Amino acid sequence: MPECNTNCIEKPISKGFGKLGNFVGRHHWWFFIIPLFISAGLGGGFYFLKDREANGIEEQFTPVNGPAKHERFVVKTNFPTNDSEFSRLRLYTEGTFASLILSDTVNVFSNNVFAKIVEMDQLVKDIKVATIGFNDICAMIAGECMTNSIFDIVKTADSESTPITYPFNGSIFTASEIGGVKLKPGSEQIESAKAIRLFYFLNDVNRTVNTMWLTEFINNISKIEDNEMSVSYFTSLSREEEFEKSTDSIIPLFSVTYTIAITFSIVSCMRLDCVRNKVWVATFGVLSAGLAVVSSFGFLLYCGMPFATTVATAPFLILGIGVDDMFIMISCWQKSQVNHRVEDRMAETYKDAAVSITITTLTDALAFYIGLLTPFASVQSFCMYTGTAVVFCYLYNITFFGAFLAMNGRREESNRHWLTCMKVPEPSSAKYNTCSEGGYYDKDTGKEEPMPINNFFKNYYGPFLTKKLTKGFVMLLYAGYLAASIYGCFQMKEGIDLKQLATDNSYVGSYYDAEENYFLEFGPNVMVVVTDPVFQYWDVNSRNRLDDCLHKFEDLTIYNRPLVATNMTISWLNQYMIYGNATGLNLNDKNIFIDNLTDFFNLSPATQAFRQDVNFSVAEGHIYASRMFIQTVDILTAIDEKDMLNEFRNTAEACPEALVVYHPAFIFFDQYAVIVSNTIQNIVVATVAMLVISLLLIPSPICSLWVTFAIASVIVGVAGFMALWDVNLDSVSMINLVICIGFSVDFSAHISYAFVTSKQPTADDKLIEAVFNLGYPIIQGALSTILGVVVLSASESYIFRTFFKIMFLVILFGALHGVTFIPVFLSFFGKCSIQISDEKKDIDQSDASNQRRSNSRSSPNLNVPKYTTHEKVKNASETDGETEEGNSSIRQIK
Repeated sequence: MPECNTNCIEKPISKGFGKLGNFVGRHHWWFFIIPLFISAGLGGGFYFLKDREANGIEEQFTPVNGPAKHERFVVKTNFPTNDSEFSRLRLYTEGTFASLILSDTVNVFSNNVFAKIVEMDQLVKDIKVATIGFNDICAMIAGECMTNSIFDIVKTADSESTPITYPFNGSIFTASEIGGVKLKPGSEQIESAKAIRLFYFLNDVNRTVNTMWLTEFINNISKIEDNEMSVSYFTSLSREEEFEKSTDSIIPLFSVTYTIAITFSIVSCMRLDCVRNKVWVATFGVLSAGLAVVSSFGFLLYCGMPFATTVATAPFLILGIGVDDMFIMISCWQKSQVNHRVEDRMAETYKDAAVSITITTLTDALAFYIGLLTPFASVQSFCMYTGTAVVFCYLYNITFFGAFLAMNGRREESNRHWLTCMKVPEPSSAKYNTCSEGGYYDKDTGKEEPMPINNFFKNYYGPFLTKKLTKGFVMLLYAGYLAASIYGCFQMKEGIDLKQLATDNSYVGSYYDAEENYFLEFGPNVMVVVTDPVFQYWDVNSRNRLDDCLHKFEDLTIYNRPLVATNMTISWLNQYMIYGNATGLNLNDKNIFIDNLTDFFNLSPATQAFRQDVNFSVAEGHIYASRMFIQTVDILTAIDEKDMLNEFRNTAEACPEALVVYHPAFIFFDQYAVIVSNTIQNIVVATVAMLVISLLLIPSPICSLWVTFAIASVIVGVAGFMALWDVNLDSVSMINLVICIGFSVDFSAHISYAFVTSKQPTADDKLIEAVFNLGYPIIQGALSTILGVVVLSASESYIFRTFFKIMFLVILFGALHGVTFIPVFLSFFGKCSIQISDEKKDIDQSDASNQRRSNSRSSPNLNVPKYTTHEKVKNASETDGETEEGNSSIRQIK
């Protein structure tokens, strides 16, 4: 087949890295010490960590420019909060509040239970901070503290006999305070109820005092124990405070992670040979990853980058990536000529590792930086910190770790013990005392002995994959994997449940559970705002058009059930028209309409609340904006929230009048509007970027087709199985789907390239050679990354457990494709292989002189043959086909 190499970029990168490796080998002390000083200096950025922490729920987990934030601005501008006339219905935020849900398994209106509820209410009102109590900071209504309506209805000790209707008791909306209701047959009167919800709203005069009082509220209520009544509590600060604690829950896991990583690295790199042992190399490889985290985080903290809670997962991931690159470097070092000088071995190592670790870094870093395109601040923060850490990890691997590799190489060169650094005798044969002798290597190849696990892939696993029965089973396995993945994709749910932002044992979860159990019958009371400043409220035709729009809202359904409650729309305009008809006013006249508004608002306490629903000026004779309220029902799931949001916005947009719909919860519901589109956008952009990198750095266009296949297959698998593992598509999980693109390239690109560039005569032989060269590095890389994040599975936080679940799926499926699916699929398309030119590269005179000098220093009792330049190429080609070009074409990767 005609040669189709595209190595115009790969070759100069390898050559440049070879020179860098030689330079690091000659000046290793500088490259070892300088990164330590840089890390110490950049680590000072952690001084600003407290100032950079960004744990606001709205700030981090809602779209930066979400539509609801514009809608809130419209409401805030036209209807500012009136602290002297508090109305929970009319708040454009959640407000500053404390809340209790008091529940009983039988009836909260039994006399003894309700008496305890009254006592609990008084206990809350008696809470003080210094001399400041609830009555000093409460939200006001008509000059008095706001109260819970249930106490205005039940005014006697005999609560059982007090008639209460549901969902309205007169003008009081009891459904917001009474839950788990059972009505008397054929009546709206309550027979029993299982829960009562109380609110204690504060004014916004002194936020510091409010925070102190709310903290004292939590401290007091958390100590209450009642065997007869369940008490759940919550404040407007609770979500963010508990969210911050989720970070603290994983701090103890850092030490466990690094212990596991060091242990795994040592075990992976341990040799029985007391000279060739790489224990210290493995340890400093882990240290290199740690320095990268310190330096990158410190650098960004100096730059003022916000530090979101999601960033706390980054060190675990970076540790896995750093250790992975370390394995690549060590693998390439072991393939270098033992009898060469250290700087020459470093040049060979860097030249062979150049493309592998560069592709790994570019694909992983780009996957993270592409995540900056998302509109979620938590994702942007995570991606910036993690992407920068990947870059620092790369830089420290080729400087700090490379320097230590050279130092260890000089120890091996002088045949010193790995622990004592004392010289030990060189072995005279392959059978020797590993404690007192060391430094053995394969005299035929001039390289260190391969790991036994590599022979397993060559002698057992590779041939096993070539069997027809095995291939048939792999095809069935892949078909099952793909079917399950596609099924899972159709089961995917969107959005993050706010209670999941707190730890598992948080009181926040208990409160949300009580809300779900007792108060889901009625959903948000949505504002419908008329924003058209020239809308003529006094014109009959204009009012009819507006009424038609309101009726469209009231007729909305989802899944063949009503979305809006019947006859529960609150409209100042309808009430004003009733008032006009009762008083004989001609409200079709503009001047009469405007002039009588103030009298209408002052008519009664019920109409006084409407004053906050109209932004008007009597002097100018103009109404700038007004609002009505539509009560939703049965908003039970996240899907219902998404559908409700979309239905309301679509209906508002379809109306001829300029309408805006809003509720404070829409700020969080906005994630549904962008999560899918942004995930698809990021995946497409990342995939294109990965393909470009693959085409530039892997000199095989055929290989790119298999990279594309692997990316698509792994993404479908991760997306499907994460849904089956109860993980929603949200701002936490979406970035991991982009991350999996980078890891898909790491696992797939090089195994396919190793196959298509193999010189073996048959497809099965190509398969065996590919898994022999790359099977163990893939397994090492997968295990190192999984071990880096596995401790997160023990976290009490949903965010960190989700990160572990998705990363586990990414690595598992990526490795499965790399060592099983792709080799087998490629074996069916053996004719797609390309041929690598056997033309020998010119070897310069310096390399020949280096060879002669290194041979002259070799131990005579090892009988190492001294090759001429021509013989060196010839013998290397005859032994295992690894010419200088061959070495650079098959890369050791994750």
